[in-house]
Amino acid sequence: MKRKTFIQGSLSATILLAAGKLTFAQENQKEPFIVKNGKGRFGESFLYKGKNPNDIKISGKDTAGQLAVFEYIGFEKTGPSLHVHLHQDEVFYVVEGRYRFSVNGKLSELEAGDTIFLPRNIPHTWVQLTDYGKLTYLVQPAGKAEEFFRTMNNLKHKPNKQEIDDIHEACGMRVVGPGLSAT
Repeated sequence: MKRKTFIQGSLSATILLAAGKLTFAQENQKEPFIVKNGKGRFGESFLYKGKNPNDIKISGKDTAGQLAVFEYIGFEKTGPSLHVHLHQDEVFYVVEGRYRFSVNGKLSELEAGDTIFLPRNIPHTWVQLTDYGKLTYLVQPAGKAEEFFRTMNNLKHKPNKQEIDDIHEACGMRVVGPGLSAT
């Protein structure tokens, strides 16, 4: 288990160093912090589609908007609609399980230890193929990713297509098609 944790930490550090352009504002570097397993930053926890934890681990507030890091735990074979981030790149690292990604129409299957880079303005989606899965992903710059998940999580009803489109648009994204099926 220690080897796995070391490898995950090393990969995360490598991704951050490779980004190269991350310059965190001094005023946001107040104190180091730890976000415990199963917890979200600032005590917040979001449930993706009402069931799957999707927690902020490093907030855009921590990085002067340069970066946000999330942890997704999937308890079902699901994923997002085909969408585009207008202003952010994403990097996904598969911690556990298997996932199918579609990036600009090209399908790829990823398993534990694999990483995928999703550039901004490229249509993409993913679906979990196993009964359980876990992803760590970062959005750079942070943009309104946290606001998107917070808004969706706090809805008291199942949103209709227009509401979903409006929330995506307000957060710098656009839905461009349906999600993938696990079958």
